[in-house]
Amino acid sequence: MSRIGNNPVKVPPKVEVTLQSGEVTVKGPLGTLTRRFGPEVAIARNGDLIEFTLADPEKKAMHGTVRALVAGMVKGVSDGFEKKLTLVGVGYRAQAQGDRLNLSLGFSHPVVHQLPKGVTATTPQQTEILIKGVDKQAVGQVAAEIRAYRPPEPYKGKGVRYHDERVKLKETKKK
Repeated sequence: MSRIGNNPVKVPPKVEVTLQSGEVTVKGPLGTLTRRFGPEVAIARNGDLIEFTLADPEKKAMHGTVRALVAGMVKGVSDGFEKKLTLVGVGYRAQAQGDRLNLSLGFSHPVVHQLPKGVTATTPQQTEILIKGVDKQAVGQVAAEIRAYRPPEPYKGKGVRYHDERVKLKETKKK
């Protein structure tokens, strides 16, 4: 049995959860998320708690994973998720314009990243990008795609990195 899966998810008062035939819909002040789960894990609502039990105790199903996904949905519609990226390098800058993110990353051309629906990006400074949304997976995926344009290189540390990321620099080659 999963220790994480045994913990119920507490539903805040401003969040509404609907359970029907393996589909979980979570509605809150920031938006609505819907996800379908298989029959391996039974999801039940008990007051302001959502509880998860294995349908077949003999099988080791995705007990903890389902619980973590539902907890992420509840947190997303109530508080939201955000990732912060930092641009390190001379001339590296970002500018958010609606659902697009314009990046100057040292290439001969500007990079324009189209943001998916439900994810927003702001640039508090030219070298900082703040990505926000209700879906944890979508926010992390957009941050990874932007970082993939110019990952931090190991000699000078230039590139796009997560705000809390530490780049271990290599020593240059000696003669």
